[in-house]
Amino acid sequence: MQDELMKKLPFSMPAEQSLLGSILIDPAALDEVADLLNAEDFYLSEHKQIYLAMRELFMTNSEIDVVTLIDMLTVKGIYDKSGGEDYIRTLTEAVPDALNVKDYARIVKEKSVLRQLIGACNEISETAYSEQKSVSSILDHAEHLIFDIAQGRDTKNFQHIQDVLRDVYQHLHDLNTNKEATQGTQTGFSGLDRVLAGMGKSDLVLVGARPGMGKTAFALNIATNVAKQTKKAVCIFSLEMSASQLVSRMIASEALINSYALRTGELKPEDWEHLAKASGELAGCNILIDDTAGVTVTAMKAKLRRVKDLGLVVIDYLGLMQGDGHKDNRVQEVAEISRSLKIMAKELMVPIICCAQLSRGPESRTDKRPLLSDLRDSGAIEQDADTVIFLYRSEYYKPDEQGSQDTSIAEVIIAKNRHGSPGTVEMGWNGQYTKFITIDKTQEGNG
Repeated sequence: MQDELMKKLPFSMPAEQSLLGSILIDPAALDEVADLLNAEDFYLSEHKQIYLAMRELFMTNSEIDVVTLIDMLTVKGIYDKSGGEDYIRTLTEAVPDALNVKDYARIVKEKSVLRQLIGACNEISETAYSEQKSVSSILDHAEHLIFDIAQGRDTKNFQHIQDVLRDVYQHLHDLNTNKEATQGTQTGFSGLDRVLAGMGKSDLVLVGARPGMGKTAFALNIATNVAKQTKKAVCIFSLEMSASQLVSRMIASEALINSYALRTGELKPEDWEHLAKASGELAGCNILIDDTAGVTVTAMKAKLRRVKDLGLVVIDYLGLMQGDGHKDNRVQEVAEISRSLKIMAKELMVPIICCAQLSRGPESRTDKRPLLSDLRDSGAIEQDADTVIFLYRSEYYKPDEQGSQDTSIAEVIIAKNRHGSPGTVEMGWNGQYTKFITIDKTQEGNG
């Protein structure tokens, strides 16, 4: 008998009935709980259907009462013409008023989360017993299941279109009332943001360039801008440079101190003032750095899931990442990594900037501007990325073009833009400070 009781899934009949009864008594109560739970949070199928019918009446601005609800449920085939009315009237008698509707919704939601946890644990247990997957794969899947539940995302069930419509409607309302919400995560470079309209929440942004073009500096500049603007956590995975080397670059960019002077320690008195100010600003940012060599996507996800208020992920760079499994060749391995990065961006709901090194293709052409075909190792990178950005500086191939000027012109080429048109933005590049700068002259087009 005890085992039988232990196996019963958690749910509260009084809470579910009281919640539905509260909405029947005061339909405005539905607006108070709409963001707290969805139809799948109800345990009884009948209650799910009643809640969905209430939502449909609410969204069409129809009255919610016993008569309209019974009619809606009859049309949907949930009840026949003679049945159901007694139970619906029972719901109105389950609660005296709608004052505690949020408390009822909280109980229903908590029971739903407990059921999701039980389902996740059962799935994890079955997967582990089967021994058909690698341990790292099982651990990643287990973390993914628990993480989604903790984030309020139940991956075990379908989403009803009513719940999705509510989210879309809310998003449209936000865009209408807050124009900045249309921009996604801003890079901090106005010319680039005009073309990209910001980075989407689940975007995989690939930054490709030949060695020495400044792709690491470009990614770090964006990371610093995002950390300052949003106050959210920005996580940087540096597979090539140590954390101290990375921070030295960031200080040089922010303090406008010659990077060579910073490495050698030959600093002028005024440099120390700029250094102190820049260090103070960077220390106030929530920037987290991981310089583990050869890190895998699975290891990244495990670390990122524990970060609160995550806003952006930067990976430098793709060529040094390792796949979780053994592949026959590097092309297959990179294809798996790029797919995993896109899935990670979607799971974490943050933009991911990943640097990538290009092949020697540009060197053999008269026009040395990068093309999508120059992406090394795998065409899957181009397919998986939402945005592909190439960096190009003509003085890289003709150093004498720069002359005595500290700042040269860099072309930021948006070769792929899933949310808009491709284009090119001209920016300033100051090599001694490893810093990209917005300049007034921008060139945007379909090339």
